[in-house]
Amino acid sequence: MKGKQIITSWLAAKELKPFQFQEEAWEAYQQGKSGLVNAPTGFGKTFSLFLAVVIAWIDKHPEQYRKKYKNGLQLLWISPLRALAKDIARAMTEVLEELQIPWQVGIRSGDTSISTRASQKKQMPEIMIITPESLHILLAQRDYPAHFKHLTTIVADEWHELIGTKRGVMVELALSRLKGITAEENRPPLKIWGISATIGNLEEAMQVLMGTHYQDAVIIRAQLKKNIALKSVIPAEMDKYPWAGHLGLKMLPQAIPVIMASQTTLLFTNTRSQSEIWYQSLLTACPELAGAIALHHGSIDAELRIWVEEALHNGILKVVVCTASLDLGVDFRPVDTVIQVGSPKGVARFLQRAGRSGHQPNAISNIYFLPTHALELVEAAALKAAMEEELIESRMPVLLAWDVLLQYLMTLAVSDGFHANDIWEEVRNTYCYQHMTPEDWQWILAFLTTGGDALFSYDEFKKMDRSGNFFRCTSRMLAMRHRLHIGTIVSDVMMKVKFMSGGYVGVIEEGFISRLQPGDSFTLAGRNLEFVMTKDMTAFVRKSTSKRTIVPSWQGGRIPLSSNLGWMLRRKFNEALSRRTKDPELLALQPLFNLQEDLSHIPKDDELLIEHIQTEDGYHLFVYPFEGRLVHEVMAALLAWRISRITPITFSIAMNDYGFELLSDQPIPLTAENSKALFTTDNLTTELQASVNSTEMARRKFRDIAVIAGLIFQGYPGKNKANRHLQASSSLLFNVFRDYDPHNLLLQQAFNEAFFYQMEEARLRETLDRIAVSKIVVTHPEKLTPFCFPIKVDSLRDTMTSEKLADRIKKLIAANG
Repeated sequence: MKGKQIITSWLAAKELKPFQFQEEAWEAYQQGKSGLVNAPTGFGKTFSLFLAVVIAWIDKHPEQYRKKYKNGLQLLWISPLRALAKDIARAMTEVLEELQIPWQVGIRSGDTSISTRASQKKQMPEIMIITPESLHILLAQRDYPAHFKHLTTIVADEWHELIGTKRGVMVELALSRLKGITAEENRPPLKIWGISATIGNLEEAMQVLMGTHYQDAVIIRAQLKKNIALKSVIPAEMDKYPWAGHLGLKMLPQAIPVIMASQTTLLFTNTRSQSEIWYQSLLTACPELAGAIALHHGSIDAELRIWVEEALHNGILKVVVCTASLDLGVDFRPVDTVIQVGSPKGVARFLQRAGRSGHQPNAISNIYFLPTHALELVEAAALKAAMEEELIESRMPVLLAWDVLLQYLMTLAVSDGFHANDIWEEVRNTYCYQHMTPEDWQWILAFLTTGGDALFSYDEFKKMDRSGNFFRCTSRMLAMRHRLHIGTIVSDVMMKVKFMSGGYVGVIEEGFISRLQPGDSFTLAGRNLEFVMTKDMTAFVRKSTSKRTIVPSWQGGRIPLSSNLGWMLRRKFNEALSRRTKDPELLALQPLFNLQEDLSHIPKDDELLIEHIQTEDGYHLFVYPFEGRLVHEVMAALLAWRISRITPITFSIAMNDYGFELLSDQPIPLTAENSKALFTTDNLTTELQASVNSTEMARRKFRDIAVIAGLIFQGYPGKNKANRHLQASSSLLFNVFRDYDPHNLLLQQAFNEAFFYQMEEARLRETLDRIAVSKIVVTHPEKLTPFCFPIKVDSLRDTMTSEKLADRIKKLIAANG
């Protein structure tokens, strides 16, 4: 095994030796197998597969491996993040140079220059690190199979991040085509590998990656445990710490010593607006951090983000305030500390963030948990227990995403065209489309060629020409439009933010900018900006000297509590009630638990607590399933509808991750006797449709589906359509399909996505089943309790400015004594 000997000798010269899981991966690769590598962050998952390919190359060319140039694309490395691609390319290039192997490592993403793409087209590098979208853009080129004629291996990096998303479906489809090309050319089967952190459904994750044909795939698990030291920062004055309504800034004095004592710290927040506020607050409290502190989130200019990543890698920065934009496995070795502000709402996300520190084998990952309100300390205790028991969330695969399939078939149609029978076989062997029927397939083809029953009169929806079993797009305009928007996975329309004098700041949601008046000041990328005007989907600004600025709130900022963490949370409340806990977090909260027990009750893990409270606002009903915001939103609407069937009554609804509130101006007829009937799963689907405006939810989902499927053109670069225009176009199509083409697969998909993703119907059903066998405890506290207070504050937040909110919270506290 000459290749393996060369690699192990090279490692030994660096005083390193391979981990057992790396050697297992090399061996499996040598045997021609495909599979999934599962290992903690910082233990060399990348080298387990990259070096396997290098070893095989050395074995194949033992005398010439240092001399063979321009060998064509050998390894395709699919990465979900552009930042990740750069880091991996750097690591791979260093290894190849030290081994004197003259391979080129190329990157292909939205940031790749036109000149680099042109040179890649002439001569593909031996290793291409590519995003899912850019891979589909390659498939849209004429004679695209020529790029892949030497390809032997595909690796999907950070697969746990892609599974359960439409970007993951794009990977499934691209793999199906590349496997098809290999079979057509009678080459040995491609080796398909994934790299994944631990998730609850690892076996299923591998099945999704492999498709239905690969029976011989293996999962290689590293029998290594990442040392994670979770330290909860207990508020100095616990009795005065807020129950709700804050961003954790009261913990700033306790965060600063942690930052100063560390070489480099990543401070994670859950929302972009919270990161902007923490950045400003840290800079105000510690002016000496100027030049050594940076901000990183998805709305900041890409160039600035890249600079921050490079500065982190080189150890220039002392602290970076960030969001999920730095969750994934970029290797920032100088980072020795992570601070998590507020609950990350999931075990897997917490482990991912903790792993950003101590990014070396056997190094300890230090992560400090800063609660934003008192009850979040219970989540810290729950996270510790869940980590010890390896209670990691599953990622549910996407099934029958018709919009992505329509986009993919159009991609093939604008390149070389496709034979429908061949592509049918390839697509049907993916996990996502394994249940697609021949009738579904014929509908898809007909929709692309004729526009279907509702759109057949409009030429712009006749996207492909059919010649027997062969389909191709012959319109240059439609082909150009499609190539511009390949991989569009829709989010809220973003507007660029630029200085009047020139210079790019970042992006912001159109909805936020539309609420500003010229002269208003807001914060973005850590800068105070004055809004001047908008033009061509760009907001022009100048520097602001105003002391009062608005911090943008981005849509989707609040992450819902995961089911695993919710289950552990209920268990921790049970421990607090039993008084047998040793958790410092629960011990610190004992006075608050005593108050909750005095006023109402602390539910055991087999109980559901319901509180009836009357205040000057009206009659409140608080329910505590501890199942996360999304489930509570839908459950509240369902319960309100069911109660209104008993007696005519109207409600306002509020919710957080712990429970929900129904508020009415008359007594709410829910008792211990009728509660079981109100929480039943009987007629759930029918009553959900009646209680929640499922049509409106589906209409909102359809907007994204219509754009991905190519029914709505988003405009040429620099001239994107406004959000409201997209919404109007998609609403029109939604109505047309509903009225004239009710069996349209895209319409069905919109309702399915509304039920499964927006309403979380499956999790709601599980929750109601749990409640059916639980004891329901109904109490009547005389004033707001520690459990209901955060929900009440959340309901105020949606209707008041921050100043009014602060005043109202003070009044609530005063009224509660």
